[in-house]
Amino acid sequence: MANICGVDEAGRGALAGELVVCGCAFNSDVSKLNLTDSKKLTPKKREQIYTSLIQQCDFITIYFNNKIIDEIGLSNCLRRALRVIKFHFREYQIIYDGNCNYGIDGIETIIKADAKIPQVSAASIIAKVSRDLQMCRFDSFYPYFGYAKHKGYGVKAHIEALQKYGPNELTRQSFKPKALEASLFGDEI
Repeated sequence: MANICGVDEAGRGALAGELVVCGCAFNSDVSKLNLTDSKKLTPKKREQIYTSLIQQCDFITIYFNNKIIDEIGLSNCLRRALRVIKFHFREYQIIYDGNCNYGIDGIETIIKADAKIPQVSAASIIAKVSRDLQMCRFDSFYPYFGYAKHKGYGVKAHIEALQKYGPNELTRQSFKPKALEASLFGDEI
């Protein structure tokens, strides 16, 4: 398993902010980090592992802002990211977390790979921490939205902020939660 590049993303289901896709391969032994799916780790533990990973891995992190997501859609963003990762890691077996390779040949998919394949776990952690840090920076520009807490996902506090203040420059216009359809985005579905 030495020549594996793991791929995962963060921010796929968020209502605001960027989609972050990471491809990651190991340059050294990272077995002591006890890698697993980023969602199973506390934020503090993720950040500690992230600090080690970025020093011990070859990785690429690709960002798609909300305007690009709205323009071309999540699937096209993921397709483009997989192409870039495939080019960057052309000598590697590429394993992507999930069940769809978005039409890119040479990308193997495994459901729950972020909990099974260490390289995918590492990509999951790098993508998640990179996105979380970005959303915390955005929080200072949009303090009423609570991005530092919920990172732009569709939690109750975020829905309430959208209802009260309306969308901002980070809001994905193509994502229309039922709670907001009529009040925020108009009556069209």
